[in-house]
Amino acid sequence: MISSNPYTVEPFQPADAEKVSSLFSEVYGDAYPIKTVYDPEQLVAAFETRRYFPFLVRTPSNMIIGYGALYNSAPYKGIFEFGQGVVSPDFRSAGIGRLMFEYVAEYAPALPGSEMYFGEAVCNHTHTQKAGALIQTIETGIEVDLMPGEVYDKFKKTSGRVAALDMFRTFVPKPHTVYVPEVYENIFRYIYGGFDDTRKLAVSAGESPSAQATQISAQIFDFAGVARIAVTMAGDDFEQAFDTEEHVIINRQIGVIQVWLKLSCPWIRESVEVLRRRGYFFGGLFPRWFDEDGLLVQKIIGQPNWEEIHLYSARSEKILSFIYDDWRNTHK
Repeated sequence: MISSNPYTVEPFQPADAEKVSSLFSEVYGDAYPIKTVYDPEQLVAAFETRRYFPFLVRTPSNMIIGYGALYNSAPYKGIFEFGQGVVSPDFRSAGIGRLMFEYVAEYAPALPGSEMYFGEAVCNHTHTQKAGALIQTIETGIEVDLMPGEVYDKFKKTSGRVAALDMFRTFVPKPHTVYVPEVYENIFRYIYGGFDDTRKLAVSAGESPSAQATQISAQIFDFAGVARIAVTMAGDDFEQAFDTEEHVIINRQIGVIQVWLKLSCPWIRESVEVLRRRGYFFGGLFPRWFDEDGLLVQKIIGQPNWEEIHLYSARSEKILSFIYDDWRNTHK
């Protein structure tokens, strides 16, 4: 438990569920996309899985003014994401966000199987990015247009879709080799050069094995207009297999398509070339995403909301500059 007079951060308990749901209603109305938070019974059920670790901030009078959770969102279960963070509007200037991040820095490494922290900091403001920097997270990518701006309408902070800055911190090192598509060699070297674990970079070469079929899976989040595709094996049928997945997604009127590729694949350049021809551009590096590292490429249907991406650090600005240039190069 972490205390900062007069507020206390502590683990969630089932008796807190109704107050947490009320807090989300206060902040977001009914617009928050993860509807579990509005149902006290579902909150308790998630807590009881022991793979979802919520916590909250209390006042001395037992009022709940902040909430967040650590949970698995990556394919590799050693990564814990901090998300669902919310602070009561009446306490926005009270340092609650910083207090929650300090708690995460202490709590996350102690979770069962925890090897890495991951967070997606919204880019319609820089408060979350600054708090992430305080606990030594490192920027590795930007998910352009990740969330619909309507989620934030209550506070009038954006008029378009909202990007997210990807931030990681290593708890258990795992040095290993990653294969670099030549077109992205400079940004790979920049991002890994400032990362908190060691990687050996090898330029991607060779051809995909004809005997190995592509392994690919997709998740569609209709509420956000986002599809996420994980490619765990890229065989010589990759383009055909990907075309099938993409066709289904586009027919669902999805506006943002994200694709993760495994950087342990020596012939990853082939997949990257296929995707860049289709308008996919660099998104970021995702350490340990598959236990081995992952590469995110992304496609936005229409004009991305570049103007409302607000960043805190020079490192994230440099990553955005590369992403923007790659978007322009893939949309000539």
